[in-house]
Amino acid sequence: MAANMYRVGDYVFFENSSSNPYLIRRIEELNKTASGNVEAKVVCFYRRRDISHSLIQLADKHAKELEEEKENPTETELTEKQKHQLRHRELFLSRQYESLPATHIRGKCSVALLNETEAVLSYLDKEDTFFYSLVYDPTQKTLLADKGEIRVGPRFQADVPEMLQEGEADDRDQAKLEEKLWDPECPLTNKQIDQFLVVARAVGTFARALDCSSSVRQPSLHMSAAAASRDITLFHAMDTLHRHNYDLSSALSVLVPAGGPVLCRDEMEEWSASEAAMFEEALEKYGKDFNDIRQDFLPWKSLTSIIEYYYMWKTTDRYVQQKRLKAAEAESKLKQVYIPTYNKPNPNQISMTNGKMATVNGAGPGAYHAAGGGRACESCYTMQSAQWYSWGPPNMQCRLCVSCWMYWKKYGGLKMPSRAEGPEERTSPSPASNESRSRGHAPRQSNHMVPMRNSGSPKSSMKTKQAFLLQATRLTKLARHMCRDIIRLRRAARRPFVPINCGAIKAECKSSFNSS
Repeated sequence: MAANMYRVGDYVFFENSSSNPYLIRRIEELNKTASGNVEAKVVCFYRRRDISHSLIQLADKHAKELEEEKENPTETELTEKQKHQLRHRELFLSRQYESLPATHIRGKCSVALLNETEAVLSYLDKEDTFFYSLVYDPTQKTLLADKGEIRVGPRFQADVPEMLQEGEADDRDQAKLEEKLWDPECPLTNKQIDQFLVVARAVGTFARALDCSSSVRQPSLHMSAAAASRDITLFHAMDTLHRHNYDLSSALSVLVPAGGPVLCRDEMEEWSASEAAMFEEALEKYGKDFNDIRQDFLPWKSLTSIIEYYYMWKTTDRYVQQKRLKAAEAESKLKQVYIPTYNKPNPNQISMTNGKMATVNGAGPGAYHAAGGGRACESCYTMQSAQWYSWGPPNMQCRLCVSCWMYWKKYGGLKMPSRAEGPEERTSPSPASNESRSRGHAPRQSNHMVPMRNSGSPKSSMKTKQAFLLQATRLTKLARHMCRDIIRLRRAARRPFVPINCGAIKAECKSSFNSS
């Protein structure tokens, strides 16, 4: 029961195709549609096979740099099989959301940010476990390092000096270490300090009454007084007292200089209503990713200004109202959904008829026995399995055993590396020639992004291409012999893009025929 109960925050497998690997998603919301069905709003994760080869190279470079930065790099050398299977465990987080039917969920999995202190082999020891370290933008086709890394190591931790012994003098320059902003042992009483702060608030209220822009933003006396009571006014008043050695008369003269009363504003007052609305919209989209908020919504604001405004905004009634609305909205949404185990037969399943294999990918029974009868599993090369599944292009007649089929669906690849699979699986076929493919062992894939592998048979299982035949006419054959001095076939073959003067050849042929 618990295994079939899916909640917000769970990482799950989604099936969008019977032959392709599962999609890996994180459930953000569970919503009930008007028709009564349940839809899941999910965050998308991408596999290596889903992104371009150039970005794969960039990801490998990033992983190599992380390995070099480690204090204790991994000493154990990974085998080719381990490297091959680790590629299937790597994912790329995205900021992309999509809605999928909850009935397409096929099970739970686990996705974690790559832990620098944990050995990568530990991910292979756990079933349905994946890791990620980079963020993929499917729109811009870019990879970025995730900002959620755990900052552990000498680059982030401070060096704590040894504790001074009792009576030992501290020879450090105190002025360089810290700056004193307030003396709790000052000669003023708490009552005198409070009275000075009241005067500072009153000066701030009067300053807003004189300022035209403040009168527009705080048209009433109550709003001006509330703005003057904010922390920025109190900080300025206490700093003024400290700078004048807690002399009240001297500090009061600074609050109201010759040019008029001092006006102190914080970010809450500096921002306009439209800027505040844009900030709330950006916060809804990006969360507390202030760099993205600044880049996409408020490029004219500094990062310090945005962060300061955020923490002041959290003290307002506006924030409290939004928090209540979100809590009420969350209460109305589904918290969990029960999805029964999917047990319908897969269309790629090869049925058994009287102990013999039947149709594979639409080919007739005779075609299967002629081309693939008795073939081994394309991944583990076993000849025995309780159930077989057709895999790859129909003309290849490849099949997988039960274990390898489930591995393909969950991890998006085959268990064992082979000659046909190179060091990296690509999402598009290589334009190289057949000879270079066989020598370099580069991967081959069909148009449906399914890698094609050799089954272990002596003959190569290269995809058969349609034959092309150019049949020349008798006149063309005669022209090759009669106009050798004009055509110069050997030279023309070496320069295929230089056009042949067909008019001159026709004229030469006609003159030869007339003379004969």
